[in-house]
Amino acid sequence: MSADFTPTERTRLRRRPQRGHFDEATVFAILDAAVVCHIGYVRDGQPVVTPTAFWREGRRLYWHGSAASGALGAQAGAPVCCTVTLHDGFLVGRSGFAHSILYRSVMAFGMPAAITDLPGKRRAMTAFLARLYPGRSAELRPIQDDELRQIVVLTMELDEVSAKVRPGPVLEKEPADYAVPCWAGTIPLATTVGALEPDARLAPGTAPGASLAAYAPGARLEDALRAGARGEPT
Repeated sequence: MSADFTPTERTRLRRRPQRGHFDEATVFAILDAAVVCHIGYVRDGQPVVTPTAFWREGRRLYWHGSAASGALGAQAGAPVCCTVTLHDGFLVGRSGFAHSILYRSVMAFGMPAAITDLPGKRRAMTAFLARLYPGRSAELRPIQDDELRQIVVLTMELDEVSAKVRPGPVLEKEPADYAVPCWAGTIPLATTVGALEPDARLAPGTAPGASLAAYAPGARLEDALRAGARGEPT
């Protein structure tokens, strides 16, 4: 399989095409650094966008929710648009026009299908835990069949996909603006892990297991998520 995604009429960037990327490396790096996506679909004739946690395996995306959710029922077997955005900072210019936002984003079109068998759901949910906390399932009690019956798992092939990246530096509209005596530059942003907060009913002497080692206070969230996406032990 090619390591590139073929641009389509829906994924080809018409404005600032130099920011578009169709290679697996860029697309996967963005997806693997995120934990929440937004699913756009039509429900009862109205456009709806639902945020949800997701995970990736190869060229497939997965997400899940309650079996009682009308949203998942509307998404299964219907066309959807899935987007992921990482906010990397602010670009501060010398004119209002030159201010911008640093970001990395992915947009994917497809038609998700529901995983209905219990073994398939079990495998998918085990993979979801491993994506966030490598090795966590070995520390937990097994997933129960009744719990699996209460959820819906959707999966969608990554085929019609594009990434868009807005890098620096500041670009002023007028060359003369670079001489304006006003500070300009980049304000970087990053999400970091805070101090772990034990549950109030945690058994005395219980320490975080190896599956949580990537979430050390001060660690970058992206680094922890990417480690899980690669299946690396922590």
